[in-house]
Amino acid sequence: MIDKSVASPAEAVAGVKDGAVVLVAGFGTVGIADDLLEALHEQGATNLTIVHNNAGNGDTGLARLINSGRVAKVICSYPRSGDYSAFLNAYRAKTLELELVPQGIISERMHAHAAGLGGFFSPVTAHTKLAEGKETREIDGVLYVFEKPLKGDIALLRAKKADRWGNLVYDQSARNFNPIMAMAADLSVVQVNEMVELGSLDPEAVVTPSIFIDRVVVVGAKA
Repeated sequence: MIDKSVASPAEAVAGVKDGAVVLVAGFGTVGIADDLLEALHEQGATNLTIVHNNAGNGDTGLARLINSGRVAKVICSYPRSGDYSAFLNAYRAKTLELELVPQGIISERMHAHAAGLGGFFSPVTAHTKLAEGKETREIDGVLYVFEKPLKGDIALLRAKKADRWGNLVYDQSARNFNPIMAMAADLSVVQVNEMVELGSLDPEAVVTPSIFIDRVVVVGAKA
């Protein structure tokens, strides 16, 4: 019997190694796996590379990991968003490396890995500092920059509902980066508000099918 449910967030993130690349879904405060991030902090892995839309806020979740000196690098689009003091302090102290990547490029780089592609050419960063050191190619008179696939060792996800197989339904815009990150990591773990009976989810509403999910933990609904 397939049952991917685990008893706690701690069990969900068990085994994350030092130096891991962690894909953290969410946009702003929507769709972020807060409980899994806190569990990762308690778990103790360090020297992490975090892939996220921003670089954390306040002193919770990703920001807490940064404040604790557990993050070596952040790959994101908007490091200075909200209360970004954790990122700013670490970056100024030169204890944190930053790789700026346009939002769409982050998504497509993860998709490239999920699809088994060796990378892709995009015009987005052409003629900017973000293209420095990268291969370029002119196609039909337009300069393109080569972008490599982006793979995660673990993805921390959040959904509204799941069944024991790991089929996921999201709450409106909370799906954001969750589906693509689920496909781009070796280990995909998800916190959900509710576990439902197998067969009760409308197949048309399932955004992430179970094949991409490894562990599911119920943490309860939150505002």
